[in-house]
Amino acid sequence: MDETIGTLDWQGRPLDCAACSYYALNAKHKCKRGHACVEDRYAKRIERFFLWNPDLATALLSHPYFEVRANAARHVDVFHLRRLASDPDETVRAFAALRLPRRLLLGMRDDPEREVRVRVATRLEGADLVPMMGDPDYFVRKVVARRIDADWLPAMMRDTDAEVRKEIARRIDPACLIDYLNDPDPQVRLIVLDRLPTDKLPALRHDADWRVRLSVARRIAPIYLRELSADDEVLVAQTAHERLALVEVLAR
Repeated sequence: MDETIGTLDWQGRPLDCAACSYYALNAKHKCKRGHACVEDRYAKRIERFFLWNPDLATALLSHPYFEVRANAARHVDVFHLRRLASDPDETVRAFAALRLPRRLLLGMRDDPEREVRVRVATRLEGADLVPMMGDPDYFVRKVVARRIDADWLPAMMRDTDAEVRKEIARRIDPACLIDYLNDPDPQVRLIVLDRLPTDKLPALRHDADWRVRLSVARRIAPIYLRELSADDEVLVAQTAHERLALVEVLAR
């Protein structure tokens, strides 16, 4: 339980309830030392304070401790929330991004902090995400690739990060997958392979990664199975041999 954690204020000093501006709340059971306190440095206690006193959130938006402002952001109306979009602390801006309307989120797409931009990208849609396709952080681009309209994905195909390209490979128009057949990351090629029609699989039968060749062996047209049954990887060769044997049985 967090009650076992010492009660210090956000500057590391012992709490002085008698000197607190909200001391009167104690008599109303609206705050409790070591459990729900806005002057405590422990975030959970601050969170409880606002759960008990959501009406005080607006008055505490200028509190010097970022945890207080961040928790206040969960309860204030949008009109007051907009000022937190430019808060000096990234945690506060990230909380604000969870609730701000679209027109205010647009101005946060270039926030200096990755976590804030991630939050923004998870809430924006469509063309609003286009300026974030070239974000300097791979995870932001990954979120964009997961959410942006598929028509925009060809413009992201040359992304330098494999995690981003994997997201693209899952969603892009199948007609564009041919450009990923030689992707340097085998995980990308595996995703591509799963979406390729059977007649396109021969292009990957000599792939450098045995996992790709194994997947090919499971789906490729029988005409190529004899070749794959001689593969250096035992599992690939075995899979091709078993399929070939079945084809021969069925042909009798």
